[in-house]
Amino acid sequence: MIPPVTGPRRRWVSRGAVARAETIDDLRAMALRRLPRFSAEYLEGGSEDERTLHGNRAAFDDYAVVQRVCRNISAVDLGVDLWGRRMALPFGIAPTGFNGLLWPDGDRVLAEAAAEAGIAFAQSTVSNATIAHVAGVPGGRHWFQLYCYGPDSVWETLVDTAQAQGCEALVVTVDTPVLGNRAWDRRNFAAPAHLSLSARLDILRHPHWLWHTVAKRGRLPGFPNLEPFAPEGKRDLFGISDWTRSNMRLDMDWAMLARIRARWPGKLLVKGVLHMDDVRAAIEAGADGVVLSNHGGRQLDRALAPLHAVAPARAVAGPGFPILVDSGFRRGADIVMALALGADAVLLGRATLYGLAAGGRVGAARAIAILTAEVRRAMQLLGAPRVADLTPGIFGRGPGL
Repeated sequence: MIPPVTGPRRRWVSRGAVARAETIDDLRAMALRRLPRFSAEYLEGGSEDERTLHGNRAAFDDYAVVQRVCRNISAVDLGVDLWGRRMALPFGIAPTGFNGLLWPDGDRVLAEAAAEAGIAFAQSTVSNATIAHVAGVPGGRHWFQLYCYGPDSVWETLVDTAQAQGCEALVVTVDTPVLGNRAWDRRNFAAPAHLSLSARLDILRHPHWLWHTVAKRGRLPGFPNLEPFAPEGKRDLFGISDWTRSNMRLDMDWAMLARIRARWPGKLLVKGVLHMDDVRAAIEAGADGVVLSNHGGRQLDRALAPLHAVAPARAVAGPGFPILVDSGFRRGADIVMALALGADAVLLGRATLYGLAAGGRVGAARAIAILTAEVRRAMQLLGAPRVADLTPGIFGRGPGL
């Protein structure tokens, strides 16, 4: 008979310095404790019944890896080459919006943590900082993510600004012609752009966040890259959010992408691809890579987990064409699985945002450090001292293997 479990109950670390965090889930607990409900919901939530959100995590359970032994793992190289440039780690930071609601100057803080780690940072169109402010991070590898709103003059101006600031890559997001049905997020609002009374009262329960994010600045952070295009009276955070919803480009197609490609002279990634015909179309359109993504479960519910698209996309694209993947990555072993299936690198969204929300630059750096250590350990236990050694041969079970 198995004796009953005794001793203290397990729980995530949710208080104290971020150095106490042992896992991304610890940073998540710290972040959710610090954030008011409306901001935490935006960070956490998915669309509709959130089956895609949870399916992204469940996808990793479809694979099992087999440890290899008696391999020389005294030296492990986590670096990868992307477009002829070395990235110190096989992951970067994905474009995410509203980062200024997680930590003051959150976009710049994330970019600084990424530069320190030797990885890329992708800045969102709906970031709370100007392109110039983020692109100016010393030693940074700056990418700019493009949403298309309103007339062509909007995206043309953004593209030209990114080019003028020396941005390495343009990441064109194509899976948001309309916004996903995020009902849990909307429940925090009495009307579009107006927080409900309960959400406002909840903010008062988070005085540290309120002081540093709002009171010291005199207002909520805005969207400076979009302010010139929004009408008078709608240039604050929620006003521009409402303006973007009313100015989605329902006519976005491959011909429009071709116009963007013609205007942008640098590297171009097409983000939000899951169907293999769309991988082919992106290649034909002159893309320099794709990001397999379902927008972190925030768009179409019941969507395919991007992890399951990696091997088919590699088969379609062949060797040499950059394939990146995001959505659902919380452990170093998750990243290793994607690399073994054929991805060139992983882009992290919530994982690094939890660190940012928990402790700013120190928290973001802690998230990167946790995942770096986990990737290294997983590679060592698999007997794979280089990323190139990660192949489908590491799996003992998995779809199509």
